Amino acid sequence: MASVAVRVPQELSARVPVEQREPGRDRDGVRLLVSRGTEVSHHAFAELPGLLRAGDLLVVNTSPTLAAAVDGRIGHTRVVVHFSTRGDDGRWAVELREPDGRGTTRARAGGGGGGAPAPAPAAAGGPAGTKVRLPGGARLVLEEPLSARGERLWWARVLRAEVPGLLREYGRPIRYSYTERDQPLSVYQTVFALPSGDGTGSAEMPSAARPFTARLVAELVSRGVQFAPVTLHTGVASAESHEPPYPERFAVPEASARLINTTRVGDGRVVAVGTTAVRAVESAAGADGVVRARAGWTDLVVTPERGVRVVEGLLTGLHEPEASHLLMLEAVAGRAAIDRGYEAAVRGRYLWHEFGDVHLLLP
Repeated sequence: MASVAVRVPQELSARVPVEQREPGRDRDGVRLLVSRGTEVSHHAFAELPGLLRAGDLLVVNTSPTLAAAVDGRIGHTRVVVHFSTRGDDGRWAVELREPDGRGTTRARAGGGGGGAPAPAPAAAGGPAGTKVRLPGGARLVLEEPLSARGERLWWARVLRAEVPGLLREYGRPIRYSYTERDQPLSVYQTVFALPSGDGTGSAEMPSAARPFTARLVAELVSRGVQFAPVTLHTGVASAESHEPPYPERFAVPEASARLINTTRVGDGRVVAVGTTAVRAVESAAGADGVVRARAGWTDLVVTPERGVRVVEGLLTGLHEPEASHLLMLEAVAGRAAIDRGYEAAVRGRYLWHEFGDVHLLLP
């Protein structure tokens, strides 16, 4: 597991979006740390158009964020269901968590409820056959763990309701304990989000794109920076164990594949906006470095050993020092650049997490 040798003080967690921290500011009012190798510079995010050049290509994720947290009950015990990923067979991968009394959740210490014995902590997601009562008369039944890696995520069937409608009516965005309060879903949508035909989307916001505004996008386009839309529906991250991502659904359309390939043979740089965009593009790239239109599931984990075939730069949030995402950052920019950048971010009092500041890694 990758990690950087910095300690991030709790007060550097962004507890609310910048437009609530500093009234009068827009989403693009966050700070931007720029790493070119081990050389670091400090900017406002609104300066991004001046840091890129004509011919550069930003790869952006169009996945919309879902209101993926829904309250439920197992017997008399309250739980919160985090809907992660829709399977091809109509089942959903879910994580069951327990409310922590502060409006957020924590990992379950064990199941049970309604007089049933609590299973051991290792089976906190199960056991198979566990039934969860959901609002509006819906029922959720756990069927099997998603992966042999552990029992945090389970495949489940929802009865008496369609999940997209259930989330629209009763869901709220997933949030973690470092945030201050619930936010409307609009706060978690990026300017690039497009509704999907089947009601699926991301359980957690593709947050690197959050600071973009329509005005900033227009300025980038006017300066000759292009955009390539891709889609990757991101599942529920592990707040506690920082495990690698599970398989996720993605699509790289033909037009975007063409744009990426054209940029690579010209003078432009392919810069991914977020780790989700990296995963999508690299999943569609052959060993020859050519990107081809692809859609389906990806289980690719980008590591320094695997390297990147296409992406030359990355705009990303600041990740916890032990997060598995850091392996991807290291694959793009090298270990020394990540270490130096994170030291500078802590020293410069940058803010972490989805409402925080951003980091641009350039060749």
